[in-house]
Amino acid sequence: MNAIVSTHNLSKCYGDTYGVNNVNLSVYEGDVYGFLGPNGAGKSTTLKMLLGLVKPTDGKVTIFGKDFSKHRRPILSQTGSLIESPSFYGHLTGLENMRIMQSLRNVPHQNVNEVLQIVRLEKQKDKKVSQYSLGMKQRLGIAMALIAFPKLLILDEPTNGLDPAGIGEIRELIQSLPQRYGITVLISSHLLSEIEQIATSVGIISQGKLVFQGSMDQLRGKSEGRIAIKTANNMEAKRILLHQGLPSLRAGEYLTLKSVGDREVARMNKTLIHAGIDVIRIEEQRKSLEQLFLEMTGKESSL
Repeated sequence: MNAIVSTHNLSKCYGDTYGVNNVNLSVYEGDVYGFLGPNGAGKSTTLKMLLGLVKPTDGKVTIFGKDFSKHRRPILSQTGSLIESPSFYGHLTGLENMRIMQSLRNVPHQNVNEVLQIVRLEKQKDKKVSQYSLGMKQRLGIAMALIAFPKLLILDEPTNGLDPAGIGEIRELIQSLPQRYGITVLISSHLLSEIEQIATSVGIISQGKLVFQGSMDQLRGKSEGRIAIKTANNMEAKRILLHQGLPSLRAGEYLTLKSVGDREVARMNKTLIHAGIDVIRIEEQRKSLEQLFLEMTGKESSL
């Protein structure tokens, strides 16, 4: 399957420092692709290069199978975007702002009402945008990006600054776009907890370099499980398990072993009990996605 968005060694250098360094993205049709990284990792710069807002120092951008540098206008005509924060005229109503965007994009009148319904602003369309809440302004920005019903929608941190209710609304909207309208979504965020709930694929960028790319299931698969056992005598339990060919490590009040099947866990439990050692607790432990994210990026960021 061909990628809707692909980059080859995409780089942007500022002086002697690479803001983006040899990034190879692959976003496929129908994806909600979560582009993750701490603040300053290079997310916005990468998205701006995809839209021609920043000129790459090196590398190539291909969108819809076409070289962006040679087919910029037809590519952008099928692309919607919201980068950093929405732009609008505060003294005009939401509807008036949408009419301006409709004229700029040369799309039918009916598109305006349809996208306002999609983002649930049809009841506030006659209110001045200066009176909109932050969440309403974000939804208006997404409506502007959707007005031409693009094949590709690029959103840069669309939930920034929103309260939990606003975040939930934006999340629900984004999740609906591929199936209901055939729109592929590329969304950046520094919040793994948000991306985890909506993304089908994910790319993680750190210090300008792509450190992971794959499905959410592949990311979860990188968290290797461990069996943790707490006993009344961990030192003796460790010796007995080693004699059974099961080496373990001390981890606080627990012994940890490589993950094994249920039958092997039952055998370990039975062996320890027969040896007169009280088994207090047995559990499977996995690194959370937040822990994986921190390890990959080396950042103790807010998640």
